[in-house]
Amino acid sequence: MTTASAQVDPLAPLPEQPRTSAPTPTQRANVYRPPGAQPATFSNFESYKSRLAHLARASGVREATIANVVPYLRLNTRAIRLDRGQPGNVGNPNYTPPFEPYRRRHVNADLIRRGADRYRAFYPQLMLIEGRTGVAASVIMAIYGHETSYGAVTGNFDIIEALASLAYEGRRRALFEREFVAGLKLLDMGIPRWRLKGSYAGATGYPQFMPSVVLRLRADGNGDGRAEIWSSEIDGLASIANYLRDAGWKRQTPWGIAVRVPPTLNRQSIRNIASFSECPRVHQRHSRPMTMAQWRALGVRPITRALRDDEMATLLEPDGPYGTAYLLTSNYKAILKYNCSNFYALSVGLLANAILGR
Repeated sequence: MTTASAQVDPLAPLPEQPRTSAPTPTQRANVYRPPGAQPATFSNFESYKSRLAHLARASGVREATIANVVPYLRLNTRAIRLDRGQPGNVGNPNYTPPFEPYRRRHVNADLIRRGADRYRAFYPQLMLIEGRTGVAASVIMAIYGHETSYGAVTGNFDIIEALASLAYEGRRRALFEREFVAGLKLLDMGIPRWRLKGSYAGATGYPQFMPSVVLRLRADGNGDGRAEIWSSEIDGLASIANYLRDAGWKRQTPWGIAVRVPPTLNRQSIRNIASFSECPRVHQRHSRPMTMAQWRALGVRPITRALRDDEMATLLEPDGPYGTAYLLTSNYKAILKYNCSNFYALSVGLLANAILGR
């Protein structure tokens, strides 16, 4: 499943790649060398445009759209630099930074206050969205806050240009080529180019969706017959809920709970030995799943709220055995699909709780 955003948070570091070069388009004598790029098979960005046009044509994009966009694309080296500078210690993929500083930045008094204000302001609409999708309104609002500071920061990159540039850079070429073509399909649908602004990695609108996700999961939240995620906050919130429902969200189930872990817990006996095709480093930090009743039998105790005895959950200790621990349900995994980072998903869940005053 495509994540909503291609940006990466600390517990989902980018893989280390061999260091090679990729030249810029306009000054052939001055070669731009993004660290970690895959070997370039194109002499410059101008020659790479022919591949982008071919991919778009093969995917059914209108010839007029290709002609109006592809020849005029410019390499956005700032998007490439920002993408390479994502957190995650690329040079040391085994390093895990502490969660607490991240939590303080992303679950702070300002975000909590503004989230609670927005929650109250949109309460009737949020309840309708929750009723239709089953997704907790507080989690919807927390993702909105985390992604765009409640609509204040949606990004000003031309995502068509940014996606083409990141595809050319080559480190995640297949992903960004696919999203570039999806962006052209949005233009084919009549969405104006000036609307398609967003993050350096190509996420756009209030939900910060990648173009392929916009095509598939944007939703009409206010009943006007349009799914306008760039100007309607309600449509944006409904789209976030639609994504989480599609990711497997279970009704009336918490994302997780804070717990106390006894010093006698044998962590080796609960180690997760399953293999994961997506974000393996993120999932490998979790224990194997067990029911709440089984966790109780091992001495793990909820700090406040509890899960149903038959609810399956994994244990995560983001700051090690002596820090706060969490039992996490399948709904936490749905949040991970939005952005596959334990830091991201935990901070979303904790912000959702704080918006409700928990």
